Amino acid sequence: MKPGIAFIGLGTMGHRMLTNVTKHEGFDIVCAWDPNREACEKVAQLYPDVRIAGNAADAISDERTAIVYIASPPASHELYAMMAARAGKVVFCEKPLGVDVEESSRMVEALAEMGIANVVNFPFAATRAVEWMQDELDNGRLGKVTGVEIRLHFSQWPRGWQVAARWLSDREEGGFVREVASHFVYLTEKLFGRAALIGSTATYPEDETSCETHVLAQLDCSGIPVALTGGSGGVGPDVVQFTIWGTEKSCELRTWTQLLASDGGEWERQLTDIPADRRDGCLDTLDNLKRLVAGEPTSLASFEDALSVQRIVEDILQPAPD
Repeated sequence: MKPGIAFIGLGTMGHRMLTNVTKHEGFDIVCAWDPNREACEKVAQLYPDVRIAGNAADAISDERTAIVYIASPPASHELYAMMAARAGKVVFCEKPLGVDVEESSRMVEALAEMGIANVVNFPFAATRAVEWMQDELDNGRLGKVTGVEIRLHFSQWPRGWQVAARWLSDREEGGFVREVASHFVYLTEKLFGRAALIGSTATYPEDETSCETHVLAQLDCSGIPVALTGGSGGVGPDVVQFTIWGTEKSCELRTWTQLLASDGGEWERQLTDIPADRRDGCLDTLDNLKRLVAGEPTSLASFEDALSVQRIVEDILQPAPD
């Protein structure tokens, strides 16, 4: 039998995961629910075979549900994750894990004590590009790593396809540091171990509710300096870059999937057969999720991994003192 998934949250990420699960064909979609009735109606039109649950408890308690996928805004993750854990379900959550570090810490401890399998959706946990970088590092082909750079810029935040998720523009739950930079903080820790924040500056609009517009942060991973710069606003293409600088070879990940390397000359594309979209990475994540449900080893990010990222991200977002 295929493991059954219940969906909590039917915004952009919920819709994307529905599409990926449908294409993967390794799971049964048990039901779906969102507090927004329009979101439920849209899913009912697009996926007429998917049952729309009456509420979150209904979706979680369905006897066919083995996995609860949570794609609601971050402040609600703890509520639904604990509901799922108490029902004995595998918890599969979107990032960030949360926005309150103390709350998330209690949740991580509770799930560990209960022995509940848990995963946070950091796609870099299972992609060929990251496997390539890890192999280069493990075999010393980069030489000594002299530094890591994370560079982000968005002409519009939230991005055009996200505007319906209004919380993404709010200081309380949103912003590009939580939504995008967190992926690269996770990737840094996956490749180099736990990071420590050395210093940071976050710039905000004059109002008290809008999310950050610019950040600068310096981290350290066992002596490797990591520089993070990010901003929003201004015309031009978005920038999403992760660069590892080595004495023998350097490599760079651009726009999530494009992997390049240089031994001193021009950047040269690697793994050219990887498609430009991120669908294959999502399917790799679902392959790993199925192994997790079966009790097999996986490379997926745990709630504990996501909590480490959350601590760094929330510290970066602290406004500068007056």
